[in-house]
Amino acid sequence: MGKDVIIACDFDSAEKTFAFLDKFTGKKPFVKIGMELYYAEGPSIVREIKKRGHKIFLDLKLHDIPNTVKKSMAVLSRLDVDMTNLHAAGTKRMMEAAIEGLTRADGTRPMLIAVTQLTSTDQQAMENDLLIKEPIADVVMHYASCAKDAGLDGVVCSPLEAGKVHERCGAGFVTVTPGVRFADGDIGDQKRVMTPAEAKKIGSDYIVVGRPITAAEDPVAAYERCIREFVD
Repeated sequence: MGKDVIIACDFDSAEKTFAFLDKFTGKKPFVKIGMELYYAEGPSIVREIKKRGHKIFLDLKLHDIPNTVKKSMAVLSRLDVDMTNLHAAGTKRMMEAAIEGLTRADGTRPMLIAVTQLTSTDQQAMENDLLIKEPIADVVMHYASCAKDAGLDGVVCSPLEAGKVHERCGAGFVTVTPGVRFADGDIGDQKRVMTPAEAKKIGSDYIVVGRPITAAEDPVAAYERCIREFVD
């Protein structure tokens, strides 16, 4: 499995999204479509970006009762995305139901990964807001283990946790890591962050990079810098 950089296309319209993607002449970067863009434009934006030749991570973080998630994943499986996700906090039963729904009649399905704890969450927030008192590292490892037991392909986690996830769940269990910033960049509202080079060293399989690329003066150059630091 090769490493890759996923660009978070966190825009609120198709117009802005395509204006951004049109800068990448001759390149087809892996892109993440999150809630903001999906809720603004619906499934049509997924189909159009896929038609342009991009791999897609559909980042909707499903979290509901098992039957609802199963039926929702069955709908998403028709969009031909490459990766989608849910919240591990929804329980093993929900994750198992998600795989059932996502798997097509021919046995194929997109990669399915679980969110452990959001990279904007730190120990204090987890204890005060969620009433989870265990160390955040232990919580992430437990959620990752539950996701693997449920048959998922990997987890979304902080790059700080990627190496430990592989130790616990195996080298083939995929780690998709947001919270990546350049050493000379602004960390924004992220709490647990790492540079692309550090994420590569610690074992991340995919890094998700938003504002350091989308808000850069030269987005293509910023993307190529990520590729150099993380992939090459």
